[in-house]
Amino acid sequence: MRVVFAGTPEVALPSLEAVAGSRHELVGVVTRPDAPAGRGRRLVASPVAQRAEELGVPVLKPDHPRDPAFQAQLAALEPDACPVVAYGALLPQSALDIPAHGWINLHFSCLPNWRGAAPVQHSIWAGDEVTGATTFRIVKELDAGPTFGVMTERIRPHDTAGDLLGRLAEGGAHLLVQTLDALEDGTLWARQQSEDGITLAPKILVEDARIDWSQPAVALDRQVRACTPSPGAWSLFEGERIKIGPVTLEPAAAERLAPGVLAVGKNHVLVGTGTTPVRLGEVKAFGKKQMAAADWARGARIEAGVRLGDDPTDGRGEQA
Repeated sequence: MRVVFAGTPEVALPSLEAVAGSRHELVGVVTRPDAPAGRGRRLVASPVAQRAEELGVPVLKPDHPRDPAFQAQLAALEPDACPVVAYGALLPQSALDIPAHGWINLHFSCLPNWRGAAPVQHSIWAGDEVTGATTFRIVKELDAGPTFGVMTERIRPHDTAGDLLGRLAEGGAHLLVQTLDALEDGTLWARQQSEDGITLAPKILVEDARIDWSQPAVALDRQVRACTPSPGAWSLFEGERIKIGPVTLEPAAAERLAPGVLAVGKNHVLVGTGTTPVRLGEVKAFGKKQMAAADWARGARIEAGVRLGDDPTDGRGEQA
């Protein structure tokens, strides 16, 4: 088949590589426009755009896929299907109608679970034991289109969202190509999604990632891992935000600390929660590099009884 790949961030690269190396003819790539990045805020092409240019594939960067000029360019490429991974823009029906087999999206959950922008993060935060990836035909309703294929992946006890997404991106790339192969062969048909068990996964904002130390330790661990690497779990220390890396659960017999209270040892830092304490992993204070929690505590000269989360500025501390 003639295919036009749509995607933007780094997580889409395994699928782009898989499609480019498949039996299908990659005739174009659609991605988001160049965006400001770095201290100089200069315009930088997306990871997908950069790789497509290296592959010598035409790249389309519409401000919005409803633009008539873009749709004319896409139609001129005569795609049979448009595989999609994390493109980042809503597609109007006029664009959806261009390829005969539609736009085939790789979504990082087992639909209808976790429809939305942050399925991997929500799956970890909810304590799911298994997640996966699904290929489906895009329709106007969010992530509600008929499905083609699915893969599953166990969520490991120490997985961050970044860890899990990396594995799903690799496994999902193979699923996406298998879906394209079967569509071309006429051996695969779409199945309507169940209306039962629908859960939603909206984007997790910085405000959502603030740690409430009165939570049970298990729930707090899930939140921190779900928000790693983005947007980054955080708390307040002396009125400024500090980002908190994954934590380690302490044994049930560990000495209790009040929620947010720090206990500093030679090579460790414990924080009280609603149940047993957790051991901090890495900390990134405002204006500092990320470092081991014990090194941060020494530099900050933390005294006994200091509490994370106290809010003298009513939540308006600087972001780390």
